[in-house]
Amino acid sequence: MSGPVPELEERAERCADALRDAESVLVASHIDADGLTSAGIAARMLERAEIPFESVFEKQLDDDAIAGIAASAYDTVLFTDFGSGQLEAITEHEERGEFTPIIADHHQPAEAETAYHLNPLLEGVDGGSELSGAGATYVLARAFESEAGANKDLAALAIVGAVGDMQTTDGELTGANVAIAEEGVEAGVLDTTRDLALYGTQTRPLPKLLEYASEVYVPGITNDSSGAMRFLDALDVETRTDGDWRTWADLSHEERQAVLSALIKRAVRNGVASEKLDALVATTYTLAEEEPGTEVRDASEFSTLLNATARYERADVGLAVCLGDREEAYDAAKELLAQHRQNLSSGVRWVEEHGVTAEEHVQWFDSGDEIRETIVGIVAGMALSADGVSREKVILGFANKSAEESKVSARGSHALVRRGLDLSEVMGEASRSVGGDGGGHTVAAGATIPRAEREAFIAAVDRLVGEQLD
Repeated sequence: MSGPVPELEERAERCADALRDAESVLVASHIDADGLTSAGIAARMLERAEIPFESVFEKQLDDDAIAGIAASAYDTVLFTDFGSGQLEAITEHEERGEFTPIIADHHQPAEAETAYHLNPLLEGVDGGSELSGAGATYVLARAFESEAGANKDLAALAIVGAVGDMQTTDGELTGANVAIAEEGVEAGVLDTTRDLALYGTQTRPLPKLLEYASEVYVPGITNDSSGAMRFLDALDVETRTDGDWRTWADLSHEERQAVLSALIKRAVRNGVASEKLDALVATTYTLAEEEPGTEVRDASEFSTLLNATARYERADVGLAVCLGDREEAYDAAKELLAQHRQNLSSGVRWVEEHGVTAEEHVQWFDSGDEIRETIVGIVAGMALSADGVSREKVILGFANKSAEESKVSARGSHALVRRGLDLSEVMGEASRSVGGDGGGHTVAAGATIPRAEREAFIAAVDRLVGEQLD
């Protein structure tokens, strides 16, 4: 095999050999976009090999979840997008002969060891920015294929997972993700091009695309519905068809250039810094075989659609969409997405109304039962662009998980990561110091802690972040 990530070839081949020997497989995965695309890649890989499988999804791979997996009838369990950080508990069940674990993950590994462990961090590849859980699973699928290049078409899902896992820096994928994207282009399932790097280019009407753009603030357009419409109406571009606003995807190359040029001129005239304007254009990742103007055409919009399924207990819908269902499951996903967007909007509005509490190095809010614990991390990330919230500090979002426990999500910026921030390390150490547990990535991480320990936890996070940034 000549895979997209040479450093992982030996591990991938070992995991693939173990899967080939399995009579059946249980695929266990996380509930976010990266987890769903990981499961989608694994499912397609096993389906093509005619190996029976079943899929289960977990919000968190805790001891109870692992025990439930061990109680299943499966002798082989493929963990995707989690498992590395839970190796101690997993290997305890392995040692008792309850199942053979195979792990394709990118989170920080625990110190325990197992024979079939595919994780970029074990070979010096950054799992926080260069390879997602879906990417690791894709590497496994490429090692597993019976015909050269047969699973390259799964690269599109791997890129959706990477984008959904916030692995773009200044709009660009880096490292091993670039190699996977190149394989997707070779397979004809992915297009990569320089274009407007705003969210919603496939589905949002042009005024909404500009009004809601949080990537670059342009006075008189951003957060200004009538201003965005006046700007578009003044252009020598047909921005409407039969009275309805067109989308960015509807425009020709020449029309896009005209809109972008006018937008940049307006921004410069209003004093927007040139380095911020650079964020307007970046590499975009388009799923070439999907219908233009749909939520599954653009990697970023696809990942948002998936987040709207499993986070609302409908992982079956998200997985079906990953596997190509564009009818019943796709319709259900779009309905869930509409509700998801309302919930996110309400969540950000709640943060704006109630504000954040600022510590020396972090800021935080506790939404209690007002924001679902499955989306509080997304809300926290979006709130970094809200009024009264600093982009120069880490933000912590709390939500009630149970009567005794709080879910807390942390979000930072790539600028802070370049200064030394590692939220995975911070959340893991701080949560364990108060009797909880956590982890994740350098720029985004989460934890579960006792509700009564909130203040002690915040103090620990503030201290640890300060030590890293100093």
